[in-house]
Amino acid sequence: MIRGAEEFDVAFGQIDREQVAAVIIQPSLRPRMRTIDLARKYGLPSVSPTSAFIEEGGLMSYAANNTEQFREAAVYVDKILKGSKPADLPVQQPTKFELGINLKTAKELGLTLPPTLVARADMLIE
Repeated sequence: MIRGAEEFDVAFGQIDREQVAAVIIQPSLRPRMRTIDLARKYGLPSVSPTSAFIEEGGLMSYAANNTEQFREAAVYVDKILKGSKPADLPVQQPTKFELGINLKTAKELGLTLPPTLVARADMLIE
């Protein structure tokens, strides 16, 4: 587990020595570009739960649709403002997820992605 930016180089060096096949980059790690750069330096496919990740050069993102989550949150706020008790409202799981792929990064890493995976992507960066 990485706790801060000062540990990135050591962690990725260990990941490389242990021949890890891929990494999940948590969006809370800052600076995000440093983790993306290290994953690319070591040739590691990487995934993160934010679309900004692929826009900055990461390989893939997969996460709940934020717009849909905010819409659902607004429904909850409306119910609470109309008198519902928050504890009485059911917990809901996201139902719409989005896949993003950076094809430029895939090519840089020498990866050939299955056409069916690429076809299912909601967002492609070429």
